[in-house]
Amino acid sequence: MLFNMCGIAGLAGPMEREHAEAAIDAMTGRLAHRGPDAAGRFIDEGIALGHRRLSIIDLSESANQPMSDTENRFIITFNGEIYNFGEVRERMPEYPFRTASDTETILAAYERFGSDCLAMLNGMFAFAIWDRLTRELFLARDRMGVKPLYYCLTGRNLVFASEIRSVLASGLADRTIDRAGLRDYLAFQSVYSPGTIVAGIRQLPAGCWAKFGTGGLRTGRYWSIDGRRGAFSEKSAPEVRERIRGLLENSVKRRLVSDVRLGAFLSGGIDSSAIVALMSQISDAPVSTFSVNFEEPEFDESVHAETIAKRFGTDHQSVRLRAGDFLESLPAALAGADSPSGDGVNTYVVSKATRAAGLKVALSGVGGDELFAGYPNFINWLKFRRGAVSLTPRIVRRAAGAVLALSANSKHQRIGAVLESGNGIEHFYPRTRQVLSDRLICELEGGKPDTFNITKELAGRAAAIAEFPLLSQFSIAEFLGYTQNVLLKDADQFSMASALEVREPFFDYELVEYVLEIPDEYKYPDFPKRLLVDSLAPLLPDSIVHRPKMGFVLPWEKWMRAELREFCEARIAALAGRALLDPGRLTRLWDDFSERRSGVLWSHVWHLVVLSDWLDANRF
Repeated sequence: MLFNMCGIAGLAGPMEREHAEAAIDAMTGRLAHRGPDAAGRFIDEGIALGHRRLSIIDLSESANQPMSDTENRFIITFNGEIYNFGEVRERMPEYPFRTASDTETILAAYERFGSDCLAMLNGMFAFAIWDRLTRELFLARDRMGVKPLYYCLTGRNLVFASEIRSVLASGLADRTIDRAGLRDYLAFQSVYSPGTIVAGIRQLPAGCWAKFGTGGLRTGRYWSIDGRRGAFSEKSAPEVRERIRGLLENSVKRRLVSDVRLGAFLSGGIDSSAIVALMSQISDAPVSTFSVNFEEPEFDESVHAETIAKRFGTDHQSVRLRAGDFLESLPAALAGADSPSGDGVNTYVVSKATRAAGLKVALSGVGGDELFAGYPNFINWLKFRRGAVSLTPRIVRRAAGAVLALSANSKHQRIGAVLESGNGIEHFYPRTRQVLSDRLICELEGGKPDTFNITKELAGRAAAIAEFPLLSQFSIAEFLGYTQNVLLKDADQFSMASALEVREPFFDYELVEYVLEIPDEYKYPDFPKRLLVDSLAPLLPDSIVHRPKMGFVLPWEKWMRAELREFCEARIAALAGRALLDPGRLTRLWDDFSERRSGVLWSHVWHLVVLSDWLDANRF
C-alpha cells in the first residue's frame, strides 16, 4: 500500500518549457517541509506538475509521484490517503494494476468513472489529474476539507498548490492583500473559504472539483455537508449509541494503517481520550501517546493525560513547555504558517514535539466538540431559537441591539449585532466566533465591514440547513466556519511544518453524516458530549468526563505581558507602519491590552501580531 502525505503543485496553460521548469521547481521547493523524503515533477506541453513526498506507507521509490496510469494518458499528483481504496479497486477487477497504491486506484477510478469517482472515495485528499488526450486538468478536494488546495487564474494559466506560499513562488501571482480577506481575518483570526488573504488566490471549497482547459475553469460540488441522506432509522437511544460506536471504531481502524511509527495526541480531555481508548482496543501493540505540560498549573492538564495513559497502558511521553522554550521556538512556529492564523501556534508546539519524539503520524481528537455539541454556544443557539428573544418583535430587538452596540465591551457588541439581525444561523453563528467586533474592525480598517464569507455561505445554504435538528444546524455552521478554516487549516499547515501527518477520526464523513441526522433529544448535552461518552461507555473514567473543560490553550496573556512583550510591541509597531490599518487605533489597542484597560483580551491583539509577522516573512 502506498500512502502519501505530501505537497502538490502545478501550472496549466500555454508556457515556455524553460519557464515551466523554473516555476515548478520553485513551487515544490517551497513545499519541501511537507515532503522531505522525495521530490518529483512532470512537464509536458501546457502542463507542469510537482510533488513533495512524506513517506508513510511503502517507503520505496516506486511510490514517488507524479504517477501515470497504464496507458500513460492520465498523470496524477496527489496529497492524502484513500482509506477505502481496496474496496474501490474491487469495482474495477479488469484494470491491470501495477501497484498496491491508493494513488493508482484514483487514476484507475478516474479513467473509468470520471468525476463520479469522487463519491466512491473515503479519505482526506487533494489531487490533480492531467489528461494528455483532452488536455484538461482535473482538481479535487476531500469532503471535509482536511487537505488544502489553493489556485490562481493568471491570464490563460491556472496555478495550484497545497499552500499559498507555493502559488506565490510560481511568480505568476501578485503579492497584493485582499481587503475582504483582511476583514475576514480581523473578525475570525483566519480567512474563511473560498477567500484567502492574497488577492486572486482562492481555496477550492471542500467537497468540490474543478476542471481547467481551453474553455476556462469549471467547478462543481460532489458532496455537501447540508445534504440530507434519508430518514433517521434508529428507534432508541441504545441503537443510536451502538451505531456511533461502530462508526467511530471503523474510523479509527482506517486511520491506523502505517509503515512508520504512529501515535496520538493526548490532552486528557474527552475527545483525545476517546480516540486513545479506541486505538488501544483495536491495536495489538501499546499505543504511543504524547502530551505537552506547563509550569502554570491553571493551564496544565498532564495529570488527566497520565490518567488515560495508565488506564490504557500507553507508551506515554510528556514534554514540559516553559516560556523560554516557547519564545525560542516562536519564530520557527510563525514561519510554519502558510496563511496567518491566530490559533495555530498551539498545533505547531504539539506537532514539533511529537515529531521530535520519533513519530511521523499522529491521531487527533479534533472535531469531537463540533460534532457532539461540546461548546456552550450549542446550548445558547437552542435557547435563542426556542426562547423569548427570537419571538420578540424585530423593532424591539433592533433597539436593544443598538444600545449594546455602544458598549465598550466587545462581547456586548457582538450580542447587539445578533439582536439587530435575523433569527437564522447565518446571523447567529458568525458572532459566536468573532474575535474583533464590527465597530473595532471599522475603526482599524476605515470602513464598515462587508458581509463576511461565512455569513454569505450560511445564507446561501439556510433553507437546507433549516431541515436539520437545531444542534446539527450549529454543527454544520461550525464545520463550514471555524472547523474547516481554523482547526483543519491549522492542523495541516502547522503539523506539516514539522513533517508530521495528523489524522482526525471525528472527520470521517460517514460518521459526520450519521451524527448530523440524530434528533436533539438524543444529542442534548446534559453534561459535555454526553452522547459520545455514553456511546463509548464504560471506556472513559468519570474523572475525565466530568472535569472542567480546559482545551489546549497556551498562557498567552501572561507571556504577552512579560516574556513576549518586546516581540509583540515590535510587530504591532511594524503593522502600524503599513498602510493596511489605522496606526493610531492599533497602538491604542496594544496599550489598552498591556495596561489592562477597556477589557481588551490577548486574543484581540495576538492575531494582529501574527499578521504583522506573516506580512514581513512573505514580503508583502
